[in-house]
Amino acid sequence: MIEKISKDELKSNLLSPKHWQRLIFMLLFAVLLHVASITMWVLVALQFLFALITGKDNANLRSLGGSISTYIFQALQFLTYSSEQKPFPFSDWPSAARQKAKKEEKAIEQAAADDSQ
Repeated sequence: MIEKISKDELKSNLLSPKHWQRLIFMLLFAVLLHVASITMWVLVALQFLFALITGKDNANLRSLGGSISTYIFQALQFLTYSSEQKPFPFSDWPSAARQKAKKEEKAIEQAAADDSQ
């Protein structure tokens, strides 16, 4: 249910610099999100070609894809007001995906080594 707002409160909200600053950040992250999306599609194509040619995916591309997808998620969280945390370049580049990809790669290599013995 929508509650009524007084004229003074409305005026205060409209003139509040924090809302206008957030709009500027939202426009910036919308542009960066578009760039990240294009980059992700290029990465998808490269990873497919790499897998097609070599028979397996590239761990570095997988790691980069993980960090870009985490960045896209963080940007969307900020744009939808689900988070007040500004993503990169106002915070660190997401690296958790890289660590997860390295762990998965080691597990796959270990499983392959165990199978060959």
